Amino acid sequence: MPGTKKTIFDFALLRRVFGYASPYKRKFYWSVVLAIVLAIITPVRPLLIQLTVDRYIARSVESMVIYMTIIQIGLLLVETALRFLFSFMTNWLGQSVVKDMRVAVYKKILGLNLSQFDKTPIGTLTTRTINDIESINDIFAEGLVPIIADLLSIVCVLGYMFWVDWQLTLIALIPFPIMIIATYYFKESINRSFFKVRNAVAALNAFVQEHLTGMAVVQAFSAEEREFAKFKKINRDHRNANIKAIFAYSVFFPLVEIVLALSIGLVVWWTSKEALNLQQSQQGVVVSFILCLNLLFRPLRVLADKFNVLQMGIIASERIFKVLDNDDVPKPPEGGYKKTPEVLKGAIGFEKVWFAYADENYVLKNVSFRIGAGETVAIVGHTGSGKTTIISLLNRLYHIQRGSIRIDDINIGDYDLNILRKNIGVVLQDVFLFSGSVIDNITLRNPDISKEKVEEAAKLIGMHDFIMRLPGGYDYNVMERGVTLSLGQRQLLSFIRALLYNPSVLILDEATSSVDTESEILIQHAIDTLINGRTSIVIAHRLSTIRKADKIIVLDRGEIKEMGSHNELLAKGGFYSKLHEMQFEKHRVIS
Repeated sequence: MPGTKKTIFDFALLRRVFGYASPYKRKFYWSVVLAIVLAIITPVRPLLIQLTVDRYIARSVESMVIYMTIIQIGLLLVETALRFLFSFMTNWLGQSVVKDMRVAVYKKILGLNLSQFDKTPIGTLTTRTINDIESINDIFAEGLVPIIADLLSIVCVLGYMFWVDWQLTLIALIPFPIMIIATYYFKESINRSFFKVRNAVAALNAFVQEHLTGMAVVQAFSAEEREFAKFKKINRDHRNANIKAIFAYSVFFPLVEIVLALSIGLVVWWTSKEALNLQQSQQGVVVSFILCLNLLFRPLRVLADKFNVLQMGIIASERIFKVLDNDDVPKPPEGGYKKTPEVLKGAIGFEKVWFAYADENYVLKNVSFRIGAGETVAIVGHTGSGKTTIISLLNRLYHIQRGSIRIDDINIGDYDLNILRKNIGVVLQDVFLFSGSVIDNITLRNPDISKEKVEEAAKLIGMHDFIMRLPGGYDYNVMERGVTLSLGQRQLLSFIRALLYNPSVLILDEATSSVDTESEILIQHAIDTLINGRTSIVIAHRLSTIRKADKIIVLDRGEIKEMGSHNELLAKGGFYSKLHEMQFEKHRVIS
């Protein structure tokens, strides 16, 4: 696999990964030093055993046997302590890098333009943030430094063996070509399996994330069995990929044991032959060589696996760096952001704005209008006419292809994004609440907002008494997506949130749709409280809720058809009048 070799030795990627280890470079250097020390002392025990057997056991020097045994026990304890330190240090280093990289990736994801989330499955980004980053830990814990340590250990053991008896060493290494060939095929097989496992994990994450989020739709249409069948297929692919890896391990490890047994057999045969021919004991050499072969095969057994772990870590890092290198983020204008006031007046101007989510399929076409500071403007139109798109553009969630959007006669691209969005409050039709308390969802965990301010805003909206009736009051856990509250109650909480942040521009997107009459009365009161003294854009299907608007903009298929007050547009008898008549007829038929 040519791509595999390229990935293993992709030093540019490795250099970037190790760049995250620079704050912990002392730990890294110490791990390298420990790797060298461990490699040097690895063949010392076989040497001591050989001396003990040949010089002291053979000659019955009991005191020296005891002395050498004590030395070997001490050496074993020292080596164990060093191996513990090495393992702990490399794993600590890996987890520290993982922590920093996960923070960097999540921060990057938070800053991406919204269009990225339209194109990328949430489960895929979850995999990048969790599973792939966890693989980076393996580069440190089981990858590069441990591989270097194992290679140094192999070199030192082989060096000792050749120094003791180069002929016997060559005899012992006769089965090694079998080991090399087996290792190559094992590495390739595991590599292919790892690729399939990673893809299967990403597919599982994406599928489960999507279907848990849309569980209400699945159950409402009795699609459980069909979706379960799809899940079983993805899960089966994941299992099959893992089974192939398990098969490779099941073949490789017994084969290593066979090769080790062959090498030990050859050592015993050769030394026995020499002992018979030369009439001299080879016991010490045999014992030390058997120990050396075990020390040699221990790293060789896992070396191919570690190379694969290193490779998968590099592949994971490549995916992570694609997220980190994604330049689809809000960019400052040339020369930097203009110096603008922290609080905006709220005068808005759209000038010949053209916008498409993809290619040339324009959702807005040559849209122009002005809203004075403190005015309330309503935008109406059929579903898909471009109403929600307008507010998304105003917030710079998406970027226009042509034209300009200005607030207080300054292009919105010249505003610092934080200042712009702090001055624009949005209340959406589908209110998203996070798992946590009522107060956390209102303040979005902003420590600068006190509970007293929250209670004051709740009283203005008319929600304080309801919140206090909840178990725990403001500390009541609304659960994930606010499932313990009704749609109207979630909507009112979002009004409190908007009021607390005191925006200069307020956007209400279908704020009274799909709620009962009682909630609508509360919401209408909240709207009147919110829009007082600030620029407001109201998007509504119910035309009865926008009669008080200073101006009504009528959209159809991304174009402005009409503009004026409620009475002016009715008097024209045009597009708005027909919408009003259709809605009036609909309500009359229902009643």
